[in-house]
Amino acid sequence: MSGDDRDDLDLAREAAAGEDRAFTLLMRRHKEGLYRFVRRYVGEPDAAYEVVQETFVAAWQAMGRFDARRPFPTWLRAIALNKCRDRGRRLAVRRAILGERDLDSPEAQAQPDPGATPEAALGRAQDAARLDRAIARLPAKLKEPLLLTWFEDMSQQEAGALLGVSAKTIEMRVYRARQRLAVLLSERPRR
Repeated sequence: MSGDDRDDLDLAREAAAGEDRAFTLLMRRHKEGLYRFVRRYVGEPDAAYEVVQETFVAAWQAMGRFDARRPFPTWLRAIALNKCRDRGRRLAVRRAILGERDLDSPEAQAQPDPGATPEAALGRAQDAARLDRAIARLPAKLKEPLLLTWFEDMSQQEAGALLGVSAKTIEMRVYRARQRLAVLLSERPRR
């Protein structure tokens, strides 16, 4: 059986037994989706890349504790969520000491679509970056259910299980997150 034919559970079991090639295959399989999840959470491409690296390091170290009853991507996102929260706490301390950091940066701009006109591509990139910054500004209790259900296609039940709350709580938090996003997106862009 070639490495690409094995399912996540088989690869996770092999990785837990110390097989680094199996873990490498899991990383390759899940890095893009994990990056998108983290990017939306933190709102900055470079920071997201660092959090994804931290997540994979932590996952490798915790492979012996992988619960085979949970899907590997869900387990991986739980680790990423904790890493995002850790980063948020570190930033809060820095902001308290150094002041508010400007979230407008060149790296926050998405790459334009080469097939579109430059003006349209720039507009879409600016809109996407603005949405990412608005999502990043949401409180964690609203951001996490929104990211898991909207962008990770988890059901409310799955997101609730991951976050330790009921599906109804997830539904309400997603509703509140959408309301808050509407307010944030209606504000004038920061300069």
